[in-house]
Amino acid sequence: MKKLLLAVLIFLSRQAIAQTIPAYKAEDVMARVKHPDTLYIVNFWATWCGPCVKELPEFDKLYENNKEKPVKILLVSLDFKNDLNYKVPNFIKRRKLQPEVIWLDETNANKFIPKIEEKWQGSIPATLVIFPKNEYRNFFEGTITAQQIQLLIDKQLAL
Repeated sequence: MKKLLLAVLIFLSRQAIAQTIPAYKAEDVMARVKHPDTLYIVNFWATWCGPCVKELPEFDKLYENNKEKPVKILLVSLDFKNDLNYKVPNFIKRRKLQPEVIWLDETNANKFIPKIEEKWQGSIPATLVIFPKNEYRNFFEGTITAQQIQLLIDKQLAL
């Protein structure tokens, strides 16, 4: 009986964790970055992508450095759906990621990529920096540092 109860508790805790990562379509992601008074940094990553994992601490630095500014960091996981219930939430918890994490619920890159960025060749990590107020938009395919993005943030917020 105790083993059954333990198994049920483990199952329920995994389900509860999974519910904290919302699923978005590409259109929903782009709708999130339209508030004119907020500068958005949107990073596309996956737990199975070595360069992505190595780059994630840079977004934690940006989060810490810009908490009091109109800056929103959004980490968009491109992990597989079957990893969403356990692997991704546990990865986020172990790494103590501070920025908001969402999951892109689309698998056809030929359809979702053009909705996000026409220049995107499909590799990750990839980062979109967008500030609707200044009509600023910049896209980086490959790794980027907190220092590089901070320069963009500071310049845009100073305008």
